[in-house]
Amino acid sequence: MPDTSFIAFSREVREARAAGAPLVALESTIVTHGMPWPQNVETARLVESDIRAADAVPATIAVLDGRLHVGLEEAELEALARAENVAKLSRADLAACMARGATGATTVAATMIGAHLAGIEVFATGGIGGVHRGAETSFDISADLQELARSSVSVVAAGAKAILDIPKTLEVLETLGVPVITYRQDDFPAFWSRSSGLASPLRMDSAKDIARAHRMRAALGLSGGQLIANPIPATDEIAPKELLPVIGAALAEASERAISAKEVTPFLLDHIYHATGGRSLTANIALVRNNARLAAKIARRLRDLPENAA
Repeated sequence: MPDTSFIAFSREVREARAAGAPLVALESTIVTHGMPWPQNVETARLVESDIRAADAVPATIAVLDGRLHVGLEEAELEALARAENVAKLSRADLAACMARGATGATTVAATMIGAHLAGIEVFATGGIGGVHRGAETSFDISADLQELARSSVSVVAAGAKAILDIPKTLEVLETLGVPVITYRQDDFPAFWSRSSGLASPLRMDSAKDIARAHRMRAALGLSGGQLIANPIPATDEIAPKELLPVIGAALAEASERAISAKEVTPFLLDHIYHATGGRSLTANIALVRNNARLAAKIARRLRDLPENAA
């Protein structure tokens, strides 16, 4: 069993663990890198409130002064939201940040690691990372995909970020044996848009079925988690025909400026935010909240299923 002595649980999460209440993990890069102040902390609070309203308990994960925090107190969340130059942590640099006693925000991959260590089976985020366009020469592929094949956590996202090469992302997920389950539709969603134009590998129409599939993987001894693709609500989406030219322009500028590695996604999101007059941020907030509500339903269903149920 992994050592959990280095984990700091918030009061709310400690009480939930003691009571056997359903928990939903949340990442912290959406707070430090995904949105500007004050929308970042306002959105974080809204998402946590949505989870509580759905009878589950939120657990925002971050590294503060070298300790892995599972659940943040109100003052900790606000301090993180105001902080500048916060490290963006994935599997490769999570341990190094903690060993230095530093502070960092967790990406999808690092949040999955933290959730798994804490025994949390469900995680809500915005969109996963994946295969970047041009990866055949840059080899820029997010560690999120490998983590989905390693950590037994069901991740609820609005598909893959639309700035990515979504067909290649789905191919890699298939190669890694990661179930990609779209909730209540046949098309795989693309973050701000309800459809990527690609068929989803799997479809499920209830949180109960998703929870049973999670348990069945454990019963079969299969490692890794599930990607639950939850389309953005129709009233909040930005149609692909409007968004694709904006993404194309953002990618071209990133290439011209030789922006690469971890800096690519924040740059592209900022470009798209300004090009859409802020509508991308409004859509982002809506889809994260929508994912949190579904994650809470799945967490409740998992709580009601015995560990060995399938």
